[in-house]
Amino acid sequence: MKTILFFVLSLSCLGLFAQKTLDFPSKDGLQITADYYEAKGSETFILLFHQAGWSRGEYKEIAPKLNALGYSCLAIDQRSGGAVNSVTNQTNQRAVAAGKETKYLDAFQDIEATVAYVKKTYTPKKVIIWGSSYSSSLVLKYAGDHPDNIDAAMAFSPGEYFGKDDFIKNSAANIKVPTFITSAQNEQDNWAAINEAIPTTTKVSYVPATKGNHGSRALWEKFDDNDGYWSAVKDFLKNI
Repeated sequence: MKTILFFVLSLSCLGLFAQKTLDFPSKDGLQITADYYEAKGSETFILLFHQAGWSRGEYKEIAPKLNALGYSCLAIDQRSGGAVNSVTNQTNQRAVAAGKETKYLDAFQDIEATVAYVKKTYTPKKVIIWGSSYSSSLVLKYAGDHPDNIDAAMAFSPGEYFGKDDFIKNSAANIKVPTFITSAQNEQDNWAAINEAIPTTTKVSYVPATKGNHGSRALWEKFDDNDGYWSAVKDFLKNI
């Protein structure tokens, strides 16, 4: 990972990568705040959604490494969240101020709006959606509910988090695109039925031999077993 980070910093100095914060409307008009990590010349976008109580800051370390692999990224603040890595969730703050609901499922429209925004604004050849914890379940739901809108879905620690039996599993049964599911070692029972329901032969799963970690933070350098996750992620992405 240190080699990749050095590579990222070197290319950033050459102007091949750029980062900026922007806003765009969700389906109900609420402004979504996002960090756009551009990889010059990239034809594939990865849309990054954070876990419960957090913000787009979950991807401060991850997105530049995805840039180095050749992918532009958009990491958003969903309305259900808080703060992490010194980044406050601005979408959540606006939602609370406006008296809007901020439960997990309320954020699904933010995912729908993000896909629509990226496709209209940047017209990428491929769109990959990536979620963490509750948002990873919503990513799989999106992939099943809108099977022709994206090119792949990646879920870090999904599960049936919404108080409805087989809610995500039922949507997963309609997925057509390649999927990647991973989690901490002790979480695999949370998503086994969901993964089983996905009918494609292009689904991939990764469970670490170590304890592992919950959500996308499994890729952070602070965790000694992040390399295993990164290897699985890179193997999946190169086949999309």
